[in-house]
Amino acid sequence: MDVADFIDGKSGKLLHTDRGYLAYSPNPLEPGIELSLPTVKDLSAADRALSELAGIARTLPNPHLLIGPFLRREAVLSSRIEGTQASFSDLLFFEAAQLGEKEIPDVREVSNYVQALEYGLARLATLPVSLRLIREIHQRLMAGVRGDSKTPGEFRRSQNWIGPSGCLLNDATFVPPPVDEMRAALDSFEKYLHAPSEMPALIRLALVHYQFEAIHPFLDGNGRVGRLLVSLLLCADKLLPQPLLCLSSYFERHRDEYYRHLLAVSQKGEWEEWIRYFLKAVAVQSADAIQRIDRLLALRQAYRSQVQQARASALLLQLIDELFGFPAITNPAVCKRMKITPRSAQLNIDKLVERGIIREATGRRRNRVYVASEIVGIIERQES
Repeated sequence: MDVADFIDGKSGKLLHTDRGYLAYSPNPLEPGIELSLPTVKDLSAADRALSELAGIARTLPNPHLLIGPFLRREAVLSSRIEGTQASFSDLLFFEAAQLGEKEIPDVREVSNYVQALEYGLARLATLPVSLRLIREIHQRLMAGVRGDSKTPGEFRRSQNWIGPSGCLLNDATFVPPPVDEMRAALDSFEKYLHAPSEMPALIRLALVHYQFEAIHPFLDGNGRVGRLLVSLLLCADKLLPQPLLCLSSYFERHRDEYYRHLLAVSQKGEWEEWIRYFLKAVAVQSADAIQRIDRLLALRQAYRSQVQQARASALLLQLIDELFGFPAITNPAVCKRMKITPRSAQLNIDKLVERGIIREATGRRRNRVYVASEIVGIIERQES
């Protein structure tokens, strides 16, 4: 790191370590910030958009109807920021078919993200967002993938750094706090998570995400855990009833700005610029989620009307709803979820194939996977 790049000490301090390198330790939250009128306007727009999304989520015919696709979309795009190439369709096929040794590269990392986020959401019933929960999430995120040798579930006991691929410590763009200072920073971070605050909730989330990334407490997986933490806090703080907001889509599309704004807080104390970027992400992605939900609900109604006109059974309607929770199915999965026999499951699957609602995607005679392509298309649709 270059001392000349760090021109503001309000966000943290540079440390001259015993080993001769510089490191950065963020100050405890909250910083003294006076919000400008443009930031207040951005906050109002983000609050309004997020509240509309939350309202729609609370009126869904089934509160769990769309969680699976939206949660997996966040997993795919958050992982893509870190360089994975797996798509939403790849993830669905992997989870449905259990490909094992033939799996698509990177897809297990994305699947781990899904499992870690699902675990964290379920754990909120018995444990608040805390350092313990963060470690548990990290352990599940890193199990059996790149970085699984870097102490999954444990805070680092050595120095890490951020920079171009292959760079050494002295050439790093950013060096997080050494271990002792990291532990102190994490202690302050956890206390902030649990302390009451008069700061608007969304701005507080922006502060928390920056702080976690600046501390960088794991040897690997910090970016994904930091973004996953935002999803958890949105639900824990009752801002959303379900994880329907895909902030990683905005961060991935504007990746250079994402990293630049985070670094500029440390180097120049540009809190407001980072906060405005974060608030814009919330507003844009809330509007996007609302549009996707509208399309999905319209498609669900069209499917239900189609089978109801044919006097279909309640099982077929139930199977249609299953598709909107996970749009790739197999006969064994349908048997398990709906508690029916393999024969009954296949009869209902075949009826949906005949109506063009699902298609068989493997071309095999056994271990077939059926995909609801229109649902997948709505989730995978790129944003303008």
